Amino acid sequence: MALIGRLLGTLMTRGRLTLVMPDGSRDTYGPGGDGGHLTVRFTDKRVAFDIVRNPRLGFGEAYMDGRIVIEDGTILQLMEMLLGANRWEDGGAGRKAIATGRVAALKSLFRRNPAKRSRKNVAHHYDLSDELYELFLDGDRQYSCAYFTDPGNGLDQAQADKKAHIAAKLYLKPGQRVLDIGCGWGGTALYLNRVADVDVLGITLSEEQLKVARRRAEEAGVADRVKFELIDYRALDGRFDRIVSIGMFEHVGAAHYTEFFAKCRELLADDGVMLLHTIGKLGSEGTPDPFTDKWIFPGYHLPSISGICAATEPLRLIVSDIEVLRLHYAYTLRHWLARTEAAKAEIVKLYDERFFRLWEFYLAGGIVMFETGAACNFQVQYIRDRRAVPITRDYMAEAEARYRAIGDGLGAPKKKARARRVREPA
Repeated sequence: MALIGRLLGTLMTRGRLTLVMPDGSRDTYGPGGDGGHLTVRFTDKRVAFDIVRNPRLGFGEAYMDGRIVIEDGTILQLMEMLLGANRWEDGGAGRKAIATGRVAALKSLFRRNPAKRSRKNVAHHYDLSDELYELFLDGDRQYSCAYFTDPGNGLDQAQADKKAHIAAKLYLKPGQRVLDIGCGWGGTALYLNRVADVDVLGITLSEEQLKVARRRAEEAGVADRVKFELIDYRALDGRFDRIVSIGMFEHVGAAHYTEFFAKCRELLADDGVMLLHTIGKLGSEGTPDPFTDKWIFPGYHLPSISGICAATEPLRLIVSDIEVLRLHYAYTLRHWLARTEAAKAEIVKLYDERFFRLWEFYLAGGIVMFETGAACNFQVQYIRDRRAVPITRDYMAEAEARYRAIGDGLGAPKKKARARRVREPA
């Protein structure tokens, strides 16, 4: 109890937590105040040891395995209590107690993701059951940060607004050839074709995503203009007027940043425009979260602005616009978590209780990471020629309004009937 008590004492700066051990003994930690009270039970003696030995991994695995039971609250409430008061911008002193360490951080910078390993890493997550993603994503299956023009907007609206926001930054013109690196289930590629009359090639390493994307293009009658291929970006040839990559760069790996951007510059037309949308770090780059790296996204690495710029500057790939989305992914994740919780019975039926807890922990942890940790989203626009886009940003606002109007007229994609409608988070 001494070691776990010391750790809790360091993390908890508000609220109170009662910890019940397997023998029935209990202790309460925290200063109280307006942080609420939770009761947590460890089901066996090794839980405390596993958490102290490796807090970030041990905590997640113990919860996933049902060895941590929250008797009067949720995993999100527990994470908010332990980490929510330790904000990154305030120094996050309590978070240092669960840091992985400098050696691990350095190792992550040199870890390599060659094409074969990248495909295996992608399959680990994105080739899960289609039914799972239908249960918690929006109707267009946008599995990346939405864009909330109003925090009260619903998920489908926010994801439609994200696509318009990104499309506007691409400075699109009819008939252009667009490359979508990491195209997911094809939603963005199909959207760009609909609103801007462009031809799109979407590439992915997920066989399941490829099947869905190709089917959607066929059903929309645009398979001749919106095509999808199972190919690594490093194996691609040709030139494109525009390149977009949404939620893929996190999986490139720090050791491959220069390789990625060099290939993008090679593929981009002389007067082309590229838009990169990625999760990033507000501060310096560090070690990946061990739970996420092991169970959710093997091989991932979150970039900093300085890390991105260091990789592109020698290549003469010009950064022409940067936007930092600070809270949008937290709003997105709250919607995903609410839908996941509402679909618990279906998810347990698809997999089991352990998988449900894994998914719940992953989403709740993401909320806390984006609300109080160092995570954010970057949208970075690149050009090869400084005259490739107008000298003011007015064109973005004008195009975004136009695309939203077109999108509203087309109507939002509909979920399959069996995917229940859930109450969105406030």
